[in-house]
Amino acid sequence: MTGENDIVLIYLEDKPLAFARIEDISADYKPGWNHVKMLLLQIPLQTVTWILRDAYIDGASFTMDGKKMQLEKIVCPEEPEIPEEPDIPKAKQEPGQATGTKVISLSDFKKK
Repeated sequence: MTGENDIVLIYLEDKPLAFARIEDISADYKPGWNHVKMLLLQIPLQTVTWILRDAYIDGASFTMDGKKMQLEKIVCPEEPEIPEEPDIPKAKQEPGQATGTKVISLSDFKKK
């Protein structure tokens, strides 16, 4: 069920319109209806309050001013698993000694 602090995608006539975060859901005086306060995630930010049934909040289609609307709860996709690199044994080295480096003395370049 979609609830407070969930992100929803608002569809208008089956086309994505905007993302919104549900801020508050409170019961209306009519049984089965709710006041749904949403923060529209666009510039500029604005809040809207729609009166919707539970089924509409959970994704059922409804109409507003004769236009088909729908809310779809957005779920964060899982991150793909990154395969672990095989353990490659590192060459033993003394502390403070870098591997594969060569020290060049600047005194070798001094003019004599």
